[in-house]
Amino acid sequence: MEKARVKKVKRAVAAKLLPWFLKNRRSMPWRANRTPYRVWISELMLQQTRVDQVIPYFNRFMKRFPSMKSLAAASQEDVLKQWEGLGYYSRARNLHKAAQIISCNHKGRFPKTAEEILELPGVGTYTAAAIGSLAFNLDLAVLDGNVIRVLSRLFAYAKDTRSAAAKKELQQLADDLLVKGDAGNFNEAMMELGATVCLPKNPQCGDCPMSGVCLGHASGRPADYPVKAPKKKVPHIIVGAAVVTNRKGEVLIAQRRNEDMLGGLWEFPGGKQETGETIQQCIVRELKEELGVNIEVGDFLVTVRHAYSHFTMQMHTYFAKIKSGRPRPIECQDYRWVEISSLREFPYSKADLYIIDELEQRNCPEK
Repeated sequence: MEKARVKKVKRAVAAKLLPWFLKNRRSMPWRANRTPYRVWISELMLQQTRVDQVIPYFNRFMKRFPSMKSLAAASQEDVLKQWEGLGYYSRARNLHKAAQIISCNHKGRFPKTAEEILELPGVGTYTAAAIGSLAFNLDLAVLDGNVIRVLSRLFAYAKDTRSAAAKKELQQLADDLLVKGDAGNFNEAMMELGATVCLPKNPQCGDCPMSGVCLGHASGRPADYPVKAPKKKVPHIIVGAAVVTNRKGEVLIAQRRNEDMLGGLWEFPGGKQETGETIQQCIVRELKEELGVNIEVGDFLVTVRHAYSHFTMQMHTYFAKIKSGRPRPIECQDYRWVEISSLREFPYSKADLYIIDELEQRNCPEK
């Protein structure tokens, strides 16, 4: 990138973008009473999640775990329960591990250097830069989706921004534009511009403080940037799950292994349908493999459709009874028999929460 071009944009950042941000920044709970702990929690929650979705989760989490000490002392299950519905649950497990590490190795105080922050579980280059700049004003530039979009348009960057080489070049651009000594405001201003003005579709160039130096705007086709290679087709899987009940009316739930996807969460046992088997046969096989029980599949309950980051899922759920065997954790971490009224005391994925919704509706006495 031409040095003269970078210098021109950098001058506009200081003269236009930062004043615009200070005047127009949105009110967010983590921007008030800013502490390293609150910055850290908010940044992990904001990974791959929109601000409006995060706010209620952040407030709830802060109420339950107001300090590093309270988070470190909590059980993983309690942490997952507070995270329930936010997705990407490895973030919550890593958050809990990191709190315990900070309590043991740093006397409960959040580490202040980029190198130490990067050593924490669940913290990568972006998160370390965000925490370092916002909590300690370290001169570190962040590169997230919003910043990539803003940079791509400012410089009419024509390479595929999903490639590692492009991200390295864009990180260098962000580093070059960084306002030293004011990294926190710089990073938030770039992200705020991408979130509120430099939108993926229909960018609001008339409201943009950087339009005068933006090559994407000058081209008349700002939405052509960033350039991205087509995504691969997302696979779709069919899953069978069982709501197994006993004579007491209790329901059988299983806890996923920590190392598995959605690790530590509870679920209605089941799994992926294999080629050539019916969904009922799938459920029978999965319960035998997972919990060592032979079941009889009964009435249909509900079909749940859910999209994850790398696949979509259709989960067919049926009631079932145990014909023989006693549950034991073979391919799961734990199991419980739970009354329907107590199911929500455990943390689940969104897909399993839909099943609980259906069970509660059916279990409600008619008015």
